[in-house]
Amino acid sequence: MGGGVVKSGGGGGRRRRKGRAMPMSEINVTPFVDVMMVLLIIFMVAAPLLTVGVPVELPKTAASALPSETEEPLTVTISADGIVSIQNTEVPREDLVPRLRAIAAERADDRVFLRADGTVTYEVVAQIMGALNAGGFSSIGLVTDIGGPALDGSDG
Repeated sequence: MGGGVVKSGGGGGRRRRKGRAMPMSEINVTPFVDVMMVLLIIFMVAAPLLTVGVPVELPKTAASALPSETEEPLTVTISADGIVSIQNTEVPREDLVPRLRAIAAERADDRVFLRADGTVTYEVVAQIMGALNAGGFSSIGLVTDIGGPALDGSDG
């Protein structure tokens, strides 16, 4: 890391021959800090890119974000054309409940986040919520974007 040499000064202490250097006993931590700062910046830039990759146009609401938890949340997505996905995997509707039961058996948390495109009808969203409940998930969170109308006369 950082062992260097220091030229002997002059007065006091041991006398050495002119031109010889004494080893420096201090550790230089500047390169370590530089590497940590670069890694921090890389992770800060890469973290938002790690979200679920099914593109949907979420409706906007005035609700605040949910606090994060220790286990990665299960996300079910309904795209604009009605395709249902668990995380990033498309699932036919007739296979949805059996797959959800298998997932629920392996998870400690019964929380699931439902992402639905804003153009999807309420009937389809309600059917998928019923399938989630039948699959063993009793805590269903609807995912929206922030910045929508607050319904109190203000916009956002």
